[in-house]
Amino acid sequence: MDPSKAQSDGENDVHSLEGADTVVESKLGDDRHANTSAGADTVINATGTGNDGASKSTNKPPFFKRLWQRFNIYLLLFILVVLVAIAITVVLFLKNRAANKQAQATISSQNLSPDALKQLADTSVSVGSSKQVLTVESNAIFSGAVLVRGAVEVAGALKVGGDLQLPSLTVTGAGRFGDLQANNLVVGNNTTIQGAFTAQKGIAVTGNSTINGALSTSSITTSSLLLNGDLTLTHHITAGGPVPGVTKGTAVGSGGTVSLSGSDSSGSLTVNTGSGTGAGCFATITFAARFSGIPHISVTPIGSGAAGLQYYVNRSTTDFSVCTANPAPTGQTFGFDYVILG
Repeated sequence: MDPSKAQSDGENDVHSLEGADTVVESKLGDDRHANTSAGADTVINATGTGNDGASKSTNKPPFFKRLWQRFNIYLLLFILVVLVAIAITVVLFLKNRAANKQAQATISSQNLSPDALKQLADTSVSVGSSKQVLTVESNAIFSGAVLVRGAVEVAGALKVGGDLQLPSLTVTGAGRFGDLQANNLVVGNNTTIQGAFTAQKGIAVTGNSTINGALSTSSITTSSLLLNGDLTLTHHITAGGPVPGVTKGTAVGSGGTVSLSGSDSSGSLTVNTGSGTGAGCFATITFAARFSGIPHISVTPIGSGAAGLQYYVNRSTTDFSVCTANPAPTGQTFGFDYVILG
């Protein structure tokens, strides 16, 4: 290219940097295109013409496709991280608020300072509120009376050096007492006594009692005694109870008398014969308490006057009679001992 020769526009177009498909968009205020006569919106095609109507506009993709292309995977991950952080923040906030409510409902603990102890020793003062706990780390000694208006809970062992007076005592677990004195002790369930049991004023049992070991007592008073085994007695048997009634019979003769001592279980009949004795009954003994069945009666003659008698017994549930089949000797004193088992 010779700079001294004028170049044609065709040659300039051939050596231009703009290709056949290059589109140049001019902009207002750009110094590089300030002298371009085509204007701010002129499109220059490959031939160098500046006709706007002759230029061909570039095809654009749809709106949603262009919007999707603007987002990438990193932006989506960022949005996901933000959402997770918000969710965690909400959960922690709700959990913290619930913990605060529970802490408000829980009774708080309060330690007793030395100043507070000194104040308690000098004056009468209230420490803390009903929702607080007073903790005393060292031992406490109360010289005066202690009044507890509410319930008392003892987590460790309870030792009482003096007398303990309780209007009522309920023990749900195991209880051990060295010496226990109760004016009225009611046990709703079974009771096991491993050591000796001493009752100074007697024992009143309304239900059935089972004693597997030996029972040692100086006196037993019972309305009914049932023994499933043998009865072994190492001392005397004394049958007590009210004295039965007695009626004289014809066998004692004229002027004869009878007397009775004992009870429904055992006793003695004394006979004093008069004159004109004969066969018959000496006396009829009426029981103080009726037997449920005809009792078993054993009669033994006492004295020489009864030695030759052919005596016998008539019995029923209400009475029995001592009789003879031959006349007794007149003017004699003799008797009969009896033992009765129901």
